[in-house]
Amino acid sequence: MEASARASVVRTAEESGEHKAFWASWFGWGLDAFDNWLYVYSLTAIIAALGISRAQGGSLATASLVCSAIGGIFSGALADRIGRKRMLMISVAWYAVFTALSGVAQNFGELVAFRALQGLGFGGEWAVGSVLISEWAASQHRGRTLGFMQGAWAVGWLVANFAFQVVFALAGPNPGWRYLFFLGILPALLVFYVRREVEDAPVYRETRRAKDDAGDDAFTLAALFSPAIIRTTIFTSVLAIGIQGGYWAIVTWLPGYLSSERHLTALSTGAYFYPLIIGSYLGYVTAGFIHDALGRRPTFLIFAIGSAVFVPLYTFFVQANWQLLVLGPFLGYFASGIHTGFGPYMTELFPSSMRGAGQGFAYNFGRGIAGFGPLVVGILAASHPLGVAISIYAPACYVIAMLALLFLPETRGKELVPLK
Repeated sequence: MEASARASVVRTAEESGEHKAFWASWFGWGLDAFDNWLYVYSLTAIIAALGISRAQGGSLATASLVCSAIGGIFSGALADRIGRKRMLMISVAWYAVFTALSGVAQNFGELVAFRALQGLGFGGEWAVGSVLISEWAASQHRGRTLGFMQGAWAVGWLVANFAFQVVFALAGPNPGWRYLFFLGILPALLVFYVRREVEDAPVYRETRRAKDDAGDDAFTLAALFSPAIIRTTIFTSVLAIGIQGGYWAIVTWLPGYLSSERHLTALSTGAYFYPLIIGSYLGYVTAGFIHDALGRRPTFLIFAIGSAVFVPLYTFFVQANWQLLVLGPFLGYFASGIHTGFGPYMTELFPSSMRGAGQGFAYNFGRGIAGFGPLVVGILAASHPLGVAISIYAPACYVIAMLALLFLPETRGKELVPLK
C-alpha cells in the first residue's frame, strides 16, 4: 500500500513537472516566433527607411540566423553542464533585449550588429527548450507533445501579424517598424515563470549526478565528433540545413513578394498571412500525431515532398490573388509542420550525456547554413522576379533534406535512459 502511494506521488510529481516544462517551452518558442516575425514584417519598411538594397535586407536575416547557429550550439552544450532551466532563462532574456534594441538602430551597421546579437539568444531558446520538454515527455506521445509545443510558433506568428497590422495602421511603416521591435522586450517576462516553476527532467538530473560523481566536467561539443556519433551529427545537421533552408527562404521574403509582385498593401499583406498561420498551426500539431503513428523518417519525407510542391505553386504558378488564400493553408501546413519532428527525433538520436550539445549543434548549425538562404534569394531577386527566386531555391533545399533521411535510423518509441 505504501509502495503504491509512493508511486502515485512520483507520477503526480512527474506529470506536474512535465506540464510546467511544457508551458515554459511553449511560451518560449511562441515568443521566439513573435520576435522573429516582428523583423520579417518590418523588412520592407526597413529597406525603405534605411535606403538599403534587397541583398542587404536579406543579410540582416542572415546575420541573425548565422549567429543563432553559434548561440544554439554553445547554449546546447552549456545546457548539458549547467542545466536546461538556467540556459532557457538566459536565452529568452538575451533575445528579448536585443530585439528591443534593434528599434533604436540609426543605420544599417547598427541594425546588423543588434540582429546578430539577437541571434545568439534566438538560437539558444529552441536548443534548450526542446530538450527540456523532450526529456520530460513519455516516449509513446513525445511526437504529439513536441507538436503542440511547435504549434506555439504559429501562435507567436499570429500575435506578431496582428501587432504588425495595428502598429503600421496607426504609425505607418516608418517609424512603425521601430515600435514593433520595442514590443520584442515582452518575452523577458517569461524568465520569472521559469525561475519559479520549472525544473530539469529526472533523466538529465541523473545524468548530471553520474557525470559529477565521475568528475566528468568536459564540454560536450567535442564528443559529437567521436566515431560513435559523428554520422548522426553530420546527417542531422544536413537534415536541418535542408528543412530550414527552404523555410527561411520562404518566410523572410514572403511579405516582400506579396507587396512587390502581388501589389498588396501592408494591411492586405497581413490579411493574406492568416490562412498561412492557420495551416501552420494545424501542420505543427498534426505532424506530432503522424510522427507517433508512422515514425520519424516517413513523416519527414511526407512533409518535405509537400513543401517542395506547394512553394512553387504559391510563389510562381499562382495567377490570381484569391488563389493565394486557397494555397496558403497548404503551404503553411507542410513548410511549418515539417519542423515538429526535430525535437523528438534529435532527442532520441543523441545520448543523454551530450543531448543538449547534439540537438543544439545539429539544429543550429543547420539554421546557420540555412541563414544564407535569404541572402541568396535577395541576390537572385536582383535579376529575377522574387517569386521565381524563391521557387528555385526552396524546393532544392527540401531535396537535400530527403537525401539526409537515407542515412539516419528510425527512432519512434525509443526510451530515454540516463548516463550510468
